[in-house]
Amino acid sequence: MRTLRRLAVMVLALIAGLAPPAAVARTGTEREPFGAACRTYVHGSRATVSCHNPYAVSDSVQLHIECERWWDPDVDTEPAEAGPAETVEMTGRCWMEIRRAWVTHHRSGT
Repeated sequence: MRTLRRLAVMVLALIAGLAPPAAVARTGTEREPFGAACRTYVHGSRATVSCHNPYAVSDSVQLHIECERWWDPDVDTEPAEAGPAETVEMTGRCWMEIRRAWVTHHRSGT
């Protein structure tokens, strides 16, 4: 009786599409986690970013600064390589106020 009950439950689970996790096939399209965690600090006319990469894939990070005044040139730092378990820091400035600052990420080697 117990065997019939277990069989019935398994058949119902298969019909409902609730296959056990071990039966789920991987498609191979999953990508490794990527992207350093960055914190941006703006103080007056200076912006600093600190990026820590906790992943095994290197991350190329770059700080971009948009200045408030039209005559003040915007700033793009050189890309910095944040390897696995590394922290990088970049700084840039405007002559006057900063409108906004942000960081872009690129997979290294691509």
